[in-house]
Amino acid sequence: MHSGESIHHTGPAPRVPARSALALLAVSVCLLAGCGSGASDAKNPGGDPARKPAQAAGDAAGTSAQAAGAATGPRLELRAADRQEHVPVTTGGRVTVEGGTITKVSLSGPDGRAVPGERSPDKRSWAPSADLEHGTAYRLTTEATGADGHRTTRTVAFTTLAEADRFTGTHTPENGSTVGVGMPVSFTFDKAITDRKAVESAVEVSADSGQTVVGHWFGGQRLDFRPEEYWKAGSTVTVRIRLAGVKGAADAYGEQDKTLRFKVGRSQVSTVDAAAHTMNVVRDGRTVRRIPITAGAASSPTWNGRMVISEKLMSTRMNGATVGFAGQYDIPDVPHAMRLSTSGTFIHGNYWGDDSVFGRSNISHGCVGLNDAKGGGDSGQDAAWFYDNSLLGDVVVVKNSDDKVIAPDNGLNGWNMPWSEWKAGSAR
Repeated sequence: MHSGESIHHTGPAPRVPARSALALLAVSVCLLAGCGSGASDAKNPGGDPARKPAQAAGDAAGTSAQAAGAATGPRLELRAADRQEHVPVTTGGRVTVEGGTITKVSLSGPDGRAVPGERSPDKRSWAPSADLEHGTAYRLTTEATGADGHRTTRTVAFTTLAEADRFTGTHTPENGSTVGVGMPVSFTFDKAITDRKAVESAVEVSADSGQTVVGHWFGGQRLDFRPEEYWKAGSTVTVRIRLAGVKGAADAYGEQDKTLRFKVGRSQVSTVDAAAHTMNVVRDGRTVRRIPITAGAASSPTWNGRMVISEKLMSTRMNGATVGFAGQYDIPDVPHAMRLSTSGTFIHGNYWGDDSVFGRSNISHGCVGLNDAKGGGDSGQDAAWFYDNSLLGDVVVVKNSDDKVIAPDNGLNGWNMPWSEWKAGSAR
């Protein structure tokens, strides 16, 4: 049964007789072990036998008395309100205090068993040792003491988010990675989001370069962030994810609460000219290599537009049946393959084509092919060099192909959308 939240403020504790020392020691050991004081709390929710009747009446009467007590006592902050449902398992049960230190915490589940936890070295926060269980009722009582001896106690009952009612978002890039200047921050949610504003507002993306970053929704399950122009080389991007407790749709609540950072490396933009059968690799404004290539044949041209390397594979199988070319090819060991689109466009090594096709003709089924050796073990081949010198997030631009511009959501290719249209897709 849920009980109303109780908040109690008391004056300085009376001096403790010597015969009570063992009892105080037991309380301290209990706190460090993360256990609760369940039975005594049930008999005396305030945890203070000296609590004045007038003060108790004031607490029950409303917020005015609470505010008066807060003026002299420490302020406890809990990550769950009394009778709250859908509390994230990652944050439920956490406690912080301002103007004092935490002296007692009791967190228990429906069976009454204490949930272990740890107090921070400065005694100003407490957290469960592990995430709470999904769809479970908990009772939390915590006490803090100020420097002047005033004490504050709060008790709440809450229920954590059921596993079936949560939504999560996978993201790219990874925390701590170094990426190319074209890498967007991309989230894919496992449920369709209807309150896009709430979800987008809970994700903050910023760059130390000072670039303005805006989100754009591709349907209800994908949210990408990017600046107007490519990221500045050498900058650091910070992504703050505060989705815990956010309602994204009916019966869909977030529980992710973390911060990640990634580094933007040097600038490398490679331009494929399908008509000239060449690729110029430009790094930090200087051409470092001119590579002969073969692009898509007339019957299966390569997409035009700006494409971002989203995956690197030393070797992969390419079967035409997976992209609408059943029976036309099935190559089990394509070397140095880097994905440019979700639909199957790669820039990769080609060992089966004659050397004469590179730089002279287009023979592929839509990919960009570079000369390579079977097995990919020859570091002197163009494909090996380009693979070794490319980062996830590097940009490959294709021009002069007999196909249209690739769709912005086909891969990480939002750079093909005008900035005004990109901003219009934000829910903020």
